[in-house]
Amino acid sequence: MAFDGITVAAVTRELSAALTGGRITKIAQPEADELLLTIKTPAGANRLYISASASLPLIYLTDENKPSPMTAPNFCMLLRKHIGNGRITNVSQPGLERIIHLDIEHLDELGDLCQKKLIVEIMGKHSNIIFCDEKEMIIDSIKHVNAQMSSVREVLPGRPYFIPDTMEKKDPLGISLEDFREVLLHKPAKLGKAIYTSFTGISPVVAEEICALAGVDSQVTAPDLTDDSLTHLYRQFSYYMEPIRSGDYRPVIYYDGKNPKEFSAVLLSHYARYNTKEFDSISQVLKTYYADKNTLTRIRQKSTDLRHVVQTALERNRKKYDLQSRQLKDTENRDKYKVYGELINIYGYGLPSGSKELTALNYYTDTTITIPLDPVLTPQENAQRYFSRYNKQKRTFEALTKLIEETSEDIRYLESISNALDIAMNEADLAQIKEELVQSGYIRRKAAKKKIKLNSRPMHYISADGYHMYVGKNNLQNDELTFSFATGNDWWFHAKDAPGSHVIVKTNGDELPDRTFEEAGRLAAYYSKNRGSDKVEIDYVEKKHVKKPNGAKPGFVVYYTNYSLVIDSDISEIKSVQD
Repeated sequence: MAFDGITVAAVTRELSAALTGGRITKIAQPEADELLLTIKTPAGANRLYISASASLPLIYLTDENKPSPMTAPNFCMLLRKHIGNGRITNVSQPGLERIIHLDIEHLDELGDLCQKKLIVEIMGKHSNIIFCDEKEMIIDSIKHVNAQMSSVREVLPGRPYFIPDTMEKKDPLGISLEDFREVLLHKPAKLGKAIYTSFTGISPVVAEEICALAGVDSQVTAPDLTDDSLTHLYRQFSYYMEPIRSGDYRPVIYYDGKNPKEFSAVLLSHYARYNTKEFDSISQVLKTYYADKNTLTRIRQKSTDLRHVVQTALERNRKKYDLQSRQLKDTENRDKYKVYGELINIYGYGLPSGSKELTALNYYTDTTITIPLDPVLTPQENAQRYFSRYNKQKRTFEALTKLIEETSEDIRYLESISNALDIAMNEADLAQIKEELVQSGYIRRKAAKKKIKLNSRPMHYISADGYHMYVGKNNLQNDELTFSFATGNDWWFHAKDAPGSHVIVKTNGDELPDRTFEEAGRLAAYYSKNRGSDKVEIDYVEKKHVKKPNGAKPGFVVYYTNYSLVIDSDISEIKSVQD
């Protein structure tokens, strides 16, 4: 669901109850477009997470901290100067806009009481965090917007703050029946779209819900409805708004199986077919629904440079592989030239001078063939010409066969790094992948830069039968798990013929139950390029049968005897352990 005005209203009510009267004791800026405020109240300390990310803007209460840069950004320093130790006097939302105002009072350098506003705009790619004085003049913002970037409003120090009214939407909390009918009847769009484009804070999901409550098709237009149907639609619209007016929110997430399908600040009847989980607060909903998505979005952004290096190398090697394969195909007929040379030596002694061809019996196939000759050359010279061509193509074949194998190995290795980037969970994982690329020669190490201490660790799971299972996040971890951590009788799992993680199951000398084999197989399937498939073939073998060839790249192993199983890649029921 979009972070609409109704969700913002629920967040505003929650923040008002939790933060009003509290003092801001710490201000951090973990990312360029994020703030993390620690607010101390009589009931205890709260952390307020605010993100103005264009891809995932958020605001909610959390108990988690985030590491901050060694040097605070300028916006963070400005806030510390003005509102550090300031007191939050009010949290409000103008109408149902996707905007939250934090009113803060503080003492200036002279000890006089001053008022400031921290304004959070949750508006998709236009999201921002704006710091204003008591007259709502902009002091600064986490994102600067100049006239070249927006013709509607500049967000720059010294400019007046205002809410741009570009859509001329109506306030849904106070709309009358007559105005409701007037607005919709003059909208040529389909009914669902007409509702969410006409009223502030309404998302497409809420518009669908209102239509469902009224029993009307959201795909028709308002003029297609009777007067009674429009009146009934208005009543359902008003009933739906009643909990928002009274602040009676019921935060909920709807699940499609194990995957979160939708969230809402109030119940959605047309999502009743999905599994429902209600929460005590909207912050818990947002944290649960968006936490993994936010982490993955950040990591993907931070991994862009590494992905570019890997993708460029992959494309180069794939082009090289295609070229080498075509060149190898040209050597397929090399044995023919050897046969030509032999037959000319055997049957060419009686050929007249200047002959252009020789017809002879090929004793290898017991068939008659015709061999082209160069009339300028003697039979012996023609034979030598064919032998030379054969030897040249034979050498080319041998060299290309080795080169193709090396190129194929490089492609498999780079695909494994690409898979590692897909499953990276934090910056420590990315640092380890970068170190691997440095060691492999794909990235040049900066001479002046100290070697980074790597603290990324493998993933840890426990099977339903109590056995510990470990999953490597990248090739360095795969090698460490398989050849340093695992013992001979532990079991090793890997997706067959696909880039993926090594999975180690510690047996403690026991014979593993079938369920643990299946769970380890699912982990190997999930952390491979075949993630999401219903049927993934998994190779598994005791660790003592897994070998690493001399000079092999990180993560590359060989094994000659193994078992196989076909399993899905659903790991939702497997217990994860946070080490």
